[in-house]
Amino acid sequence: MIQRFIELGEGYSDIYELIETAKANRDRLMHLMAIHSKINNKDVTSLVVILKPTNPGSFQAMYVCREGIPNPHVLKNKRYDMFAELAAELDKTIIEFDAKASNQFAEKELYYQYLIGFLRLNHYIPPMQ
Repeated sequence: MIQRFIELGEGYSDIYELIETAKANRDRLMHLMAIHSKINNKDVTSLVVILKPTNPGSFQAMYVCREGIPNPHVLKNKRYDMFAELAAELDKTIIEFDAKASNQFAEKELYYQYLIGFLRLNHYIPPMQ
């Protein structure tokens, strides 16, 4: 199985694409997530839409708006509210957790490997096959 993060942007206008991706794939929607980090003493959040693996092909897409949204527990904001409204509309709970920031890794790919490992370890996504 191939599991890959597909970065849409940092959550400005691209959050609308993230929301539409979840709505258009409601039958494949597995999880909605908010990953909280701290960059330069600023509390930020990445919003993630995880789809079920394709059949055939076993490709699991995880769409992300990376670290461009203020952490809603520190600073209430409209972009997170839109994501919360999406969760209510699709009858999903937003899974939230804290993680290292992407700037703590030498390459963005290493950051995404770290997140995939975390998601597998906590059984949010299937293990490698």
